[in-house]
Amino acid sequence: MRKNYFVEGLQGAGKTTFVKRLSDYLQNYQVFQEGDYSPIELAWCSYVTEKQYDRILEEYPLLSAEIKAKTIEEGNHRIVCYTKILTDVPGFYKNMEKYEIYNGNLDKNVFEKLILERFGNWNGQGQIFECSVFQNIIENQMLYLLMSDDEILDFYRRLKSVLGCREYRIIYLDVEDIPETIDRIRKERTDDQGNESWFSALIRYIEESPYGKMRGLTGLGGLIEHLEKRRMLEHQIMEEVFPESSVKIKAKSYNPLTIPDFMLR
Repeated sequence: MRKNYFVEGLQGAGKTTFVKRLSDYLQNYQVFQEGDYSPIELAWCSYVTEKQYDRILEEYPLLSAEIKAKTIEEGNHRIVCYTKILTDVPGFYKNMEKYEIYNGNLDKNVFEKLILERFGNWNGQGQIFECSVFQNIIENQMLYLLMSDDEILDFYRRLKSVLGCREYRIIYLDVEDIPETIDRIRKERTDDQGNESWFSALIRYIEESPYGKMRGLTGLGGLIEHLEKRRMLEHQIMEEVFPESSVKIKAKSYNPLTIPDFMLR
């Protein structure tokens, strides 16, 4: 059986670059990145009922063809990869975001049940996933569901049980200097006018979350405090839950032209 790979790490760790290198190294592997339709992860996708889907089509008649082209049917639900639709229709992306499974849109039990079912139904081989095990799930658990570390650890123990004997490896790109990394990528991820739009959106995401409000997280300092906490938790999950199936390497410290064998064993 061909092994599957989950590439994880904080924002700015270089996950997208690593996924590209890994897919170049492992020819004929299927790659899933954020926003793609994935058998396990639903980041940047709307998860809607048939009635909700019909209302969306009625609300955006000029986009109906594009919406249908980016829709996958799963049982009684429709998954719309809405960020793959290019449009300047006002409010479209913000409206579709309301139907994501993250940002507290589902309660804890419904959210966890859905995630565990998707991992349980997955039987892929030779697949590479970006941000599918940690980032989006943990951000929702920490920032919106306000789950404790013990509750999150318990969830990942159940996730490991669901995965069973499937062949997989978690490759964690570890950001050791979070302030330096954030400073670098906020300058790299600017819009056409030079505005730090990515950084501003990330700050708002932290500040406006229930967790951010409860802890008074604001500005760059609040973002760094949250990411340091998340990094410690992700390390703990790897060490206590996935010790035999995960590897941690310093972000951007590997040779970008090669993939060391020890990462893949």
